[in-house]
Amino acid sequence: MNQKSKNMHHRASDIRVDLLLIANMIPEGARVLDVGCGDGDLLEYLRQEKKVDARGIELSPEGVQQSVAKGLSVIQGNAEEEISHFPDNSFDYVILSQTLQAMSRPDRILEELLRVGKRAIVSFPNFGNWRVRLHLMLKGRMPVTKSLDYPWYSTPNIHFCTIRDFVDLCDELGIKIEKGMAINSTGGKISFQSLLLSNFLGTQGLYVITRS
Repeated sequence: MNQKSKNMHHRASDIRVDLLLIANMIPEGARVLDVGCGDGDLLEYLRQEKKVDARGIELSPEGVQQSVAKGLSVIQGNAEEEISHFPDNSFDYVILSQTLQAMSRPDRILEELLRVGKRAIVSFPNFGNWRVRLHLMLKGRMPVTKSLDYPWYSTPNIHFCTIRDFVDLCDELGIKIEKGMAINSTGGKISFQSLLLSNFLGTQGLYVITRS
């Protein structure tokens, strides 16, 4: 293994596995907008490894500060408001990672993602996972899990959904799903095509969508 490969491996290990799955879907040199980019780890990785034109939107001042410190072009603001300022087809890919459930209108944000981008990559916690169902059935309380890690009274997540909900919404909006997968609790891909099994076993959904 040469020195470049060692460095690439080290950088890949520094970001979450689910973010690495997203990064692997994006071609070199693409124009990318990360909506809710957090501290900018994914954008930094994409800029270094894929030479993308990287932009971001982030609500928290701390996240913006960390992103800017990495030399990233990130604006602070509410994603549902800020994305409306971008022209049509400004980006090749728009990323919405673990943020869909915090949007006031998930249906509208999906349409905005595909207005400003040719494709969108969307990931979200799956409320249909068997552990969530079992917790509700046995305890009768809203679950707190690794991917849903806030108590109900303080969570920023206002629209919980399942993988099946997301697929049905895309169908309702006339959105084409180019690629979809379920992810397990460690961020690894679950290798099956069944929507029923994905909805039951996956802790996250990860989808590449485009206009029909």
